Amino acid sequence: MDAGECSTSRPPHPSAASAPSPSSATAVWAKLVPSDPAFPEVEVAENDAVVCSLVAPAATAGEEVAWCEIRRNGGDASSATIRNLSSDAIIVDGKIVKQEAVDVKPGSEIVSGPQKEDHLAYTFEITAARDQDKNNVKIVIDIENAKCSICLNLWHDVVTVAPCLHNFCNGCFSEWLRRSSSKSRDKSQSAACPQCRTAVQSVGRNHFLHNIEEAILQAFSSLQRSDEEIALLESYASVKSNIVLGKQKNQSRKRPFSRSSDEISNADLPCPQCRNEFGGFRCIPGAAHLQCNGCGGMMPARSNINIPQKCLGCDKAFCGAYWCSQGVNSSHCNLICNQETFKMISQRDISRLPDAVHGGNPYEKDITEKCIQQSGKTLQAVISEWISKFDNLEIDRTRLQLNNVDAITSRTYICNFFHLMLSTGRAAGTVSRAAPSTTALTTRRS
Repeated sequence: MDAGECSTSRPPHPSAASAPSPSSATAVWAKLVPSDPAFPEVEVAENDAVVCSLVAPAATAGEEVAWCEIRRNGGDASSATIRNLSSDAIIVDGKIVKQEAVDVKPGSEIVSGPQKEDHLAYTFEITAARDQDKNNVKIVIDIENAKCSICLNLWHDVVTVAPCLHNFCNGCFSEWLRRSSSKSRDKSQSAACPQCRTAVQSVGRNHFLHNIEEAILQAFSSLQRSDEEIALLESYASVKSNIVLGKQKNQSRKRPFSRSSDEISNADLPCPQCRNEFGGFRCIPGAAHLQCNGCGGMMPARSNINIPQKCLGCDKAFCGAYWCSQGVNSSHCNLICNQETFKMISQRDISRLPDAVHGGNPYEKDITEKCIQQSGKTLQAVISEWISKFDNLEIDRTRLQLNNVDAITSRTYICNFFHLMLSTGRAAGTVSRAAPSTTALTTRRS
């Protein structure tokens, strides 16, 4: 094979004294590894794409020629292009290559001549691929997901609230927190997340998202706010470190932990039907029981009756409806829930907006009350309309945090807690649809 002499030839066995300098070593991104370990590897550098090496086993020691050119593919760090520079052909992955350029990838076999028997064979490897992957990691993010839901702009000094992990501008959330606190009668009460209304337990600056915020601004300078806007936001900002909101109250347990029927003997089981017969039924020894989540008392687990014993919203047991059907009242046993604790949705009345509406945010509660007053309807009328739409599947149930949500109707028995949850959702949801322009005030600062 005819080839020109390489002016930058390398000795086949470099010594320590002739080792490349650190600056040149960092430019090496690939290498050709000979199939015969008696011959040296050939380095491919960024600033020197021409490969100079031995091409034949019988060549005189130190005789290197420039026989090909290898360049990295710009769009793909794991492949390259090789061009034959010699007057004869070379072989790339079993194919004869003359003067054209072909792609190679790690593991490709390259023979420095047209016959494998008379020329050296090399394996192509990319040495800097691993380091390049580390340096070129890219995070793809929809800019709409990097915007504060209060001001609707790209985050500025982003903070994250827990437990819902939504993100806001420091200044926007600080102002939201200040307004919520000034409206609240209970200063220990946590503020509601402006995006999902979950009670916020803590808030802190998010340094990782702050880096993403800066990277987005570098790529999209049009999203940069004016100096006046930034100064105003920073004047509102009060979150300097992680802040815990609300007081953690010690929750006293009214009732003991549930115990299985194997752990409780009939002697200490506070179930009226274990000692007496009510409604034509008396518990047999060892019968399975349910512990009421309201009063802590026990009742037999009976799946063959039409009286519900569990709240369909939370799957917890409540005894009020069952004991009423059995004709048992507090004169028979003190450990019996009031019937109001567990009843059908359609049988419940609501005279005022619960404090927990809109996640306990008093600012939004005031707006909802004004909207109801302006509609000329009573709160109960609004609730009744909501129930009718709920039964007719006109309400989006996916936003209700209930178990078995598709099976719930107005005749479903639910506990007081989930009645409260439904009531807040009914009032807020119905008014939001009736007066969207008014309730929109609650999602952004004027």
